[in-house]
Amino acid sequence: MDASIFNDDYLHFYAERLSQARSDAETDVMCRVLGIEPGMHVLDLACGHGRIANRLAARGCHVTGLDASPLFLDLARRHATERGVSVDYVQGDMRDVPWTGRFDRVVNWFTAYGYFDDADNRRVLSEVRKALKPSGTAAFELNNRDVLLRGFMPTTAVTRGDDMMVDRHVFDPLTGRTNTERVVIRDGAVRRSAYSVRLFAFTELRDWLTAAGFSVVDGYGDGGDPLTASSPRMIVTARP
Repeated sequence: MDASIFNDDYLHFYAERLSQARSDAETDVMCRVLGIEPGMHVLDLACGHGRIANRLAARGCHVTGLDASPLFLDLARRHATERGVSVDYVQGDMRDVPWTGRFDRVVNWFTAYGYFDDADNRRVLSEVRKALKPSGTAAFELNNRDVLLRGFMPTTAVTRGDDMMVDRHVFDPLTGRTNTERVVIRDGAVRRSAYSVRLFAFTELRDWLTAAGFSVVDGYGDGGDPLTASSPRMIVTARP
């Protein structure tokens, strides 16, 4: 994985998709599906620039945000100050979560899981299990592989004014991964990067979570609705 894809270009081109309205709606869904209440200790794993973590803090949760990007964490802290909320933002790697038995909820949102090889992706699940209290719940929000592959698009593009981001995707059925080459044309400059993401059907991720020590795994579709064969995205919850 090229970690540099999570940079200012990402924020620039995803600004519309990560709008205030969408972030508010996703926080509502998260709280409803997971039963998040004021006073709970919540870990936002791969918190990015804090769009969810700061909203949970505003709802009275004790929130910790873990992310590998200093740029995103600086932005998250600035937005927390602007909102008048307190979040403990920590730079770190989700393969090595530095807490044990601390959180009521662990959330991993907007396809923030699957960027490592299978061994390390499995390790992330074990780290999440370790970080939860015995009564806690974890949730992963990501693409539903079955639906994504039915409408698979080898090339996608996002434009913003005169700027353009083009992704060329190749799905490898032997590894279950989408390998992507990204070209960004912005402010007269051209930048190239690459990344790879593991895709999951519910049943496969359920089995991985069970192997990581979770005993109850459930699946939901978009907005917390029942998961169906046509749900573009899924929320997978897991309890020890």
